[in-house]
Parts: sequence; C-alpha cells; structure tokens
Amino acid sequence: MAIVEMELNKIRIDENRGEQVIVLKEKEGDRFLPIVIGIMEVTSIKMEISGVTTPRPMTHDLLVSTIAKLGAKLDRIVITKLEQNTFFAKLVLQIDSRFEEVDARPSDSIALALRAKARIFVEEQVLTRVSNNLE
Repeated sequence: MAIVEMELNKIRIDENRGEQVIVLKEKEGDRFLPIVIGIMEVTSIKMEISGVTTPRPMTHDLLVSTIAKLGAKLDRIVITKLEQNTFFAKLVLQIDSRFEEVDARPSDSIALALRAKARIFVEEQVLTRVSNNLE
C-alpha cells in the first residue's frame, strides 16, 4: 500500500455547522485532506503548535511520555481508511527493531504526532478518494 506524507496546513472552524476541521496538505504535492475533529482534540493540537505548556500533563502529553518511558517511539501515524464519513488511523510504534501498530482516531494520532515529532501519512487510496470529492 502506498502512503503519502502530509503536514498540518491549517485549523478551521466551520461557523455554520459548529465543527472544527484540521486540514492536512500533501508534503510534496497540492492535495489536501480535511478532517472534522472534536473540540478537545483541536484544543490539544492548537496548544502544541502554539507552544502552550500546562503545569500538569494533558492526555496527549501523558501518552507520549508513557510511550517513551516504555522504551518505544512513535515512528509515524497513518490515516488508513475512510468508511461512512469516518477516518481511521494507526499509530506506528517502534520498539527496538520491531514496529507495532495501534488503532487510533486520526485526531488523537495527529495530536500525538505533533508532540512526538513523528511523521504523518495517509494511504494513497484515501487521499485520492477525498481529493477527488473536493473538486
């Protein structure tokens, strides 16, 4: 399966529908992937990109530090599929020389990737399907 590297492009608020949307952009191209996410996840992502720290670890900070304390590393996240308007993702953890995948929501995955400085990918078939629907 081919995967495409993405980067966080922007965060939008859809005033009419009351939804928060994160927009990923193809790193070496022009395609975009908008994903509707919850208020807690958008707040977490905004805090990370703004450099805001809290006196106690928030959930995404806690998970990143737990992964590190267990001797693992978040290598990358991959948005793997879109079913019935719901995106699915996987955390790809590196533990010594092996890789383990963990099912996760894309919003949490992106919040974790930003904190862990991990790369963000999307399956080519998902990106093609969504970008074709945006035209």
